Amino acid sequence: MSDAYLALEDGRVIEARGRAPGRTRGELVFTTAYTGYEESLTDPSYEEQVLTFSYPLIGNYGVREERFESDRVHPRAAIAHEFTDDAVEWLESENVPALDHIDTRDLVTSIREEGAMKCGIAVGEDVTPADAEAELEQCKGMSEHVDIGKRVSTVEHTTYGDGDTDVALVDCGAKMSIVDSLVERDASVHVLPYDTTSDDLAAVDPDLLFISNGPGDPANFEAAQELVEAHVGEVPIAGICLGQQVVARALGGTTEKMDFGHRGVNQPVRDLDTGKVVMTTQNHGYTVGEPGDELDVKQVNVNDGTAEGLANDDLDVITRQYHPEAHPGPHDSLGFFDDVLAMTGESRHVVADD
Repeated sequence: MSDAYLALEDGRVIEARGRAPGRTRGELVFTTAYTGYEESLTDPSYEEQVLTFSYPLIGNYGVREERFESDRVHPRAAIAHEFTDDAVEWLESENVPALDHIDTRDLVTSIREEGAMKCGIAVGEDVTPADAEAELEQCKGMSEHVDIGKRVSTVEHTTYGDGDTDVALVDCGAKMSIVDSLVERDASVHVLPYDTTSDDLAAVDPDLLFISNGPGDPANFEAAQELVEAHVGEVPIAGICLGQQVVARALGGTTEKMDFGHRGVNQPVRDLDTGKVVMTTQNHGYTVGEPGDELDVKQVNVNDGTAEGLANDDLDVITRQYHPEAHPGPHDSLGFFDDVLAMTGESRHVVADD
């Protein structure tokens, strides 16, 4: 064990138990998920953030690589009331600082009341509160990483599956479960870099353009927005999480940062057509403010009324703010992928090569 300190933007410095050493900084956020810590920690949407688990025990069912959503841990640090040794060994092998023996209930309450805040972390044998405060000061002087997509996206075109439907998945930080969900439904998924151009897309000639989830401000993903603008009406378009925000911006909508975001597996969403409420998995700090004239709000968050589903039937556009691939669960919204692929069945849309 070692010393650990968490310096918060509100002026507090919290002493903790150090589990995995290191010094870092980032935006402090929390997740309410009881399970799915492997999926959360490998979710690219947590890039450059410090993740606090509200559930008190993390690591109680071990660490299995087949549950990972990407090839590495993305948060800059992890905080819990208690980490098991399995979880600590994994985080240490990834060079991700970890600290526990913190009252995470109080920490989560602070984030809910004051919003996501910047923090500094120092974990090690000889660290002091001043070390954590120094990290915080560096964080205060940093602006949001505008090219964050480069940190989480694929470098080259990679294809998964050999089905009859060709899906161009623009990787802004995609979870692997999205790819798996499409492949399971007989699609060939072409995972493309976040800065894919129209010429690159034409080479794929997809039946469906899909914008993935990802970290940070959707305004930073200009190339993906330009793809949607250029090809809406020519090819069906879908989006998840950041993908919904990118699609909304491309079609005249606006996005805004939330106070503390939606992160967890217990977010209730109401479908406005049916009145049905489903529980969903979510991880985002931005949301669609105004959808614009081209998109209709189809689903809303029960707690705060934010847009959870957008659509334009005439243009073959459908998006979700939550994660219907459900890793971690619940599985209430898996039908989204069937609805998305159904858009490709009526007619063959060809992307213009211009």
